[in-house]
Amino acid sequence: MISLYFWLGLFLIVGYFVVTDSSLATFLVLTQKRVEIQYKKLKWWVMNSPDNPIVKYMIWRRSMRLAKELKKELEKKDV
Repeated sequence: MISLYFWLGLFLIVGYFVVTDSSLATFLVLTQKRVEIQYKKLKWWVMNSPDNPIVKYMIWRRSMRLAKELKKELEKKDV
């Protein structure tokens, strides 16, 4: 219960400063956007990094599928 009052008090203090000083509101908005961008950047890096073995497998699988399709097309043209 005490932690609830702590967070409520903290948000009230921050809210008071945001209402009284517009530069702090701008700072908070820009900080939130920076955190979102950093999260998206980290997520993209984890999902697309070739160091990740799962991503390596997905790249290999996609390449093999493309190779099979190209092989079929070349066999059709030869006949």
